[in-house]
Amino acid sequence: MSSRTSPTSQPITIRRAVARDARRLTRLVRGSGAYAGKYASAVAGYRVGPDYIEAHRAFVAVGGDEHEGRVLGFYSLVLDPPELDLLFVADEVQGRGIGRLLVAHMRSEARAAGLDRVMVVSHRPAEDFYHRVGAVRTGTALANPPAVPWDRPEFEFRIPSE
Repeated sequence: MSSRTSPTSQPITIRRAVARDARRLTRLVRGSGAYAGKYASAVAGYRVGPDYIEAHRAFVAVGGDEHEGRVLGFYSLVLDPPELDLLFVADEVQGRGIGRLLVAHMRSEARAAGLDRVMVVSHRPAEDFYHRVGAVRTGTALANPPAVPWDRPEFEFRIPSE
């Protein structure tokens, strides 16, 4: 477990996700404003189940103060092949540094696992965020209709050893 403070001075704890978080994580994915409009179909039936949490390195950012114990965001790191599979921050707390904290935590986990890079397949609304947190654009994942009817930017986080 790690505790950090976001730019709004709210204590944020990042902890390993557990099975009982599954419904909250699913709601966070399905309710994401980044997937509104034409992107809604990508998350409409998406489910983060206890089996997914158990099979992957999933971590949640939990807020204190006025967000007492509420899951504010989460990510999932897949080790083989190395990929940041999911990263979501609740719409109402975006812009407060929680996504940046989750990325820093992910980089630390990747380093501890011996990874030197982590891939991300994003979507257009998140592209600027990934640039701001240090990911490098490496290509484009082409549309795969009907599941994903649009091209998606691919990024890579380089993980230096320390």
